[in-house]
Amino acid sequence: MTNLSMKQLRYFDALARHRHFGRAAEECAVTQPALSVQIKELEELIGTPLVERSARQIHLTGFGLSFAERTRDILRSVHDLEEFARSNNGQLGGQFRFGIIPTVAPYLLSSFITEMMACYPGLDLRPREAKTQILIQDLMESRLDAAIVALPISEPTIRELALFDEEFVLLRPASEVDKPIPSPDLLPEMRLLLLEEGHCFRDQALSYCSGKASSTRTLMEGSSLTTLVQMVAAGIGVTLIPEMAVDLETGSAKVSVSHMADPRPSRTIGMIWRKSNPLEEQLLEIAEIFRKIGTSGKTGMS
Repeated sequence: MTNLSMKQLRYFDALARHRHFGRAAEECAVTQPALSVQIKELEELIGTPLVERSARQIHLTGFGLSFAERTRDILRSVHDLEEFARSNNGQLGGQFRFGIIPTVAPYLLSSFITEMMACYPGLDLRPREAKTQILIQDLMESRLDAAIVALPISEPTIRELALFDEEFVLLRPASEVDKPIPSPDLLPEMRLLLLEEGHCFRDQALSYCSGKASSTRTLMEGSSLTTLVQMVAAGIGVTLIPEMAVDLETGSAKVSVSHMADPRPSRTIGMIWRKSNPLEEQLLEIAEIFRKIGTSGKTGMS
């Protein structure tokens, strides 16, 4: 197998994760036929099929499953070697692949990218917006260098650095602006609107309300904070959103915005990366950039 290439391994790793030629090709920035050819050549090199092909979907063979695990280990080691080489000259270069959760990305990502381009003009930024568990998995499998998430995540192989704390604010229909602010335990009885399963912000909101989804009187779910705000404006219910989202989400929505009584609900935003990453000094510099943006991006509501 002297002709086995890193390109083939990367293509196969993408296919093993997506189980779909089209999506794997899109991730690898190649055409589907080009990826298919490389997978076929890889199978010929190793002398056994890796993939069971059908009209609608693919499955990995038994050998393919084992091969995928070893491929992932090789790619992770190669990436760590590349990072070590990059850290040796004290400068960030090449690609910087970072993740960010959906309840932060719309409000701070643009400013972060602008500042990063100014500080590191030669850096190839590759942002990825996804839910926390997806970002953690991608980080652990070396598909990301770092991620911006809500802490804690409590993974033993991942470093966590808290950057700033942020309050949640209560959104109610504009017609309720003069009503008393409800206590946390009353929110689930007020048709509380939450993000769908998988969003960490949903769990944080429920934790503050001391409730579970199954215990709410009427629970409605949305896929984004924008959807929740519009549902509140329509009079469907109430919701909590992070303070950084207030200016963008409520500018044209007929809602009332209120701080909850003390102790106010909040979350900690931080940056995470693998403990084995040799670029920690540079990652700390990047974390400080995001800290300044997050701190200056607060709405300043009273």
